[in-house]
Amino acid sequence: MRPRTFPLEGDARFEELFTRLSARRGAVALLPGGGRHALLAFDPLDARPPGSIEALREYRAALAPRPGDEVPGPFHGGFVGALAYDLGVAGERAPRVAPEPWGTPRVAGGLYTDFVVLDAPAQRAWLVLGEDPGDARPALGARRAEIEALLAGPRPTLAPARAAGPLVRRTPPAEHCARIERLRARIAAGDLYQANLAHRFERALAGDPRALFLRLLASNPAPHAAWLAWDPTLCAPGAATPVGALLSASPELLLEFDGALARTRPIKGTAPRGADPATDAILAAQLLASEKDRAELAMIVDLERNDLGACARPGGVRVEAFPRLESFATVHHLVADVVADVAPGVDAWTLLARLFPGGSITGAPKLAALDAIAELETEGRGFFTGSLGFVDVRGHARWNILIRTLVWRPRGAQGEVCFHAGGGITWPSDAEAEERETLHKALGLVRALEGA
Repeated sequence: MRPRTFPLEGDARFEELFTRLSARRGAVALLPGGGRHALLAFDPLDARPPGSIEALREYRAALAPRPGDEVPGPFHGGFVGALAYDLGVAGERAPRVAPEPWGTPRVAGGLYTDFVVLDAPAQRAWLVLGEDPGDARPALGARRAEIEALLAGPRPTLAPARAAGPLVRRTPPAEHCARIERLRARIAAGDLYQANLAHRFERALAGDPRALFLRLLASNPAPHAAWLAWDPTLCAPGAATPVGALLSASPELLLEFDGALARTRPIKGTAPRGADPATDAILAAQLLASEKDRAELAMIVDLERNDLGACARPGGVRVEAFPRLESFATVHHLVADVVADVAPGVDAWTLLARLFPGGSITGAPKLAALDAIAELETEGRGFFTGSLGFVDVRGHARWNILIRTLVWRPRGAQGEVCFHAGGGITWPSDAEAEERETLHKALGLVRALEGA
């Protein structure tokens, strides 16, 4: 890929750019994460993604970096997509579980050379277009003129999104609590130390899911929020839901890699936000002092140290700021950073394969936790607790974990969404308290669906 970069004039706000560009084929948006640049990519190359992390390495190799203009931001063109949790651990037997009910793809996304980079604090934006050998798309000049006209023309109107039916919970509270008790029995028997158990909600939706995504960002801002739309040309083979979208307000980082340093930031430990500042501060302090939650986080930090250790220089893995409190619209979380100086010859795909799926949303040991989850939840998770992100032509990467995420699909004249809520279970877990925690985590999505 040879990048060409053009400064953009006009309104450089995310909402404005997303509203104009999100109707393009394969539109994807990644919010800033820990940085300042948002990405809006569109019109990927015609190359259907394969159905595994290992095969994506060779698929992405179709884009060779070539000298061109300087590109602002963390993404310089490459693969952007979403990976389903049901891919399992690379190189290991996937959990034996009933299919994910909606039949969403195992991999969705594509190879992107055309995108807009937004520097949100400075309110500046750039259009980046790739020149690629054998590219069947219109010439670069025509593509530039088309996008600049789209950004300068009338602003599209998105049909307001609204719930069109009741919120349906697929696993009743009593059944979720019973599953927690069965998991605690397996932990007591020594099969594993902890596992993440979740349950699923569905709701009919009228209007445009893009309007719902903008409302979700406003009501539940998150550092690793993302949008991705797919069609049959952007799905790995085997998807029964050939058109859909992911609306993610994820707070969790699976992998960030700059070619030398790899970082993962697991979340373990949750408390609701208080109704007033004094109550909120008490709840935050209680979470920081919770021996149970600190122990859960320590287990997963140890798992992630092991995952990254296989890819690091000797002595090159460290833990930063354990634990650290992060506060969001509806919950407080405990987090920690696990960082590795990566060994020579290790690339972003190897790191992703080692970390996926994230230990915080599986449990420890990871393979035993995946088997327990499959047995107790009785259905595949699809994209829930998978990952959405990129590996670019330089080998840099950033991937979230798909929690606090809505999956949308068209349904007749309207559409519908589904989402999951879950939590980590250990031997000291109280089933009713864990059940309540899942509802705290779901609250931001429920509020967005209700227009609150």
